[in-house]
Amino acid sequence: MSMFAVVRKQLKSHPALIPLFVFIGGGATMSMMYLARLGLRNPDVCWDRKNNPEPWNKMAPTDQYKFYTVNMDYSKLKKQGPDF
Repeated sequence: MSMFAVVRKQLKSHPALIPLFVFIGGGATMSMMYLARLGLRNPDVCWDRKNNPEPWNKMAPTDQYKFYTVNMDYSKLKKQGPDF
């Protein structure tokens, strides 16, 4: 008997477990999506060292890379510091 068959049998005999599986599955999916976003969108992560060794230097001050910021308008920011 496979694991999915055992889970299906338990869900048929105990229907109160269905919300538990839904919320655990949703939480696992959201956490994997957030980890993928961190790996793909964060300027601290460098996937291509040959062509773009320092991706954080090519970011404009108006680029928003944080997931959520409170009371911050990125469109009004100006660059402070030298160009590299």
